[in-house]
Amino acid sequence: MANDLREIVESPQYQGEDEELVYALTTTNFGSSPTAPSVVVKDVTDGGDTDVTTTVTTGLPSAFGDIITLPKILDLTAGSFYRVEVQFTSGSNLFESFFYIRGRE
Repeated sequence: MANDLREIVESPQYQGEDEELVYALTTTNFGSSPTAPSVVVKDVTDGGDTDVTTTVTTGLPSAFGDIITLPKILDLTAGSFYRVEVQFTSGSNLFESFFYIRGRE
């Protein structure tokens, strides 16, 4: 995947199908003091674009300082590829960044 200004540098991440992980995003490169964070997880395996947020996350995102803590991501499928889109407001601007997670055994 080609990295652009919206893709998080640490992308892609790798997560086992039995792991339950909480990711954090530092927004300093986009804007400070983020508010109203939201998260959408899409299964993009083989060019798909299926919203799986309700089946692979638990909880809600939160923001403190310049860090957005995502809800726990779990129950990923080994071999699948996921796009995690994080949207937030900073000042009067609405930003969206993203990263990929590769499900593994």
